[in-house]
Amino acid sequence: MNIYKTAEELRSFVTEERKQGHRIAFVPTMGALHEGHLSLVRRALKENDCCIVSVFVNPTQFNNPRDLETYPRTLDADSRLLASIGTTALFAPEVETIYPEPDTRVFHVGAVAEVMEGKYRPGHFNGVMQVVSRLFDLVQPDCAYFGEKDFQQIAVLRAMAREIKSPVEIIACPIVREEDGLARSSRNTLLSEEGRAQAPNIYRILSESRTWSKELSPKAVIERATQLLDAIPTLRVEYFEIVDADTLQPITRWEDSPKPHGCITVYCGEVRLIDNIAYY
Repeated sequence: MNIYKTAEELRSFVTEERKQGHRIAFVPTMGALHEGHLSLVRRALKENDCCIVSVFVNPTQFNNPRDLETYPRTLDADSRLLASIGTTALFAPEVETIYPEPDTRVFHVGAVAEVMEGKYRPGHFNGVMQVVSRLFDLVQPDCAYFGEKDFQQIAVLRAMAREIKSPVEIIACPIVREEDGLARSSRNTLLSEEGRAQAPNIYRILSESRTWSKELSPKAVIERATQLLDAIPTLRVEYFEIVDADTLQPITRWEDSPKPHGCITVYCGEVRLIDNIAYY
């Protein structure tokens, strides 16, 4: 596996791949890799000639300095994992490579970026769009793979791609879960022993809520799920919304959307976990 740290090294590699007529896939990550990330890379390698993975903890998408400080950084272990599955190249830039100057761009992608995470983490999605658009410029991929755990992020990035007229195809891949249902996340390594034991209740209750949706309104489903989760030690719901899967706007009746989707954020102790589920 090739490892590049500078834009010049990466550009040279991409140029050679293009000369050979290769289709280039890209998997952007913030490191602390787990099976969820690796599943994206495996699919990208299967469907394309080569796959470039980036590991970069992006400072502009953290609105909580403490969260940035504690985000796990495990580049050596990440490199070994990526090499073990045949990743073509790893791009591990320094902040100065991604942002040689402060990025002052402000993206305007509409309502998909203003609800849920956009509401509770102001500035977060603008930072995500800054780094992803910058990485797209550097990597010049044909397609990029993202996990559906970050359901809203995928909608935001597709809107961004339309705004900047990016030709990169954004491909969404299913959530990878632990055996007990907990969505794989780099943040899971920060959970306490008690928190790790309780965190699977998030998906358990989301799954149960599919049954309730046959009799209860979206509002009633939200209220019941929130009440049950908040009653569990260490868990506290920040928000749970049922929205249209395409527009991400809240619905009040199931018939308001052909694709109702539930998106939730729960604090497990001090660790913020997200998950989502389809009701269609």
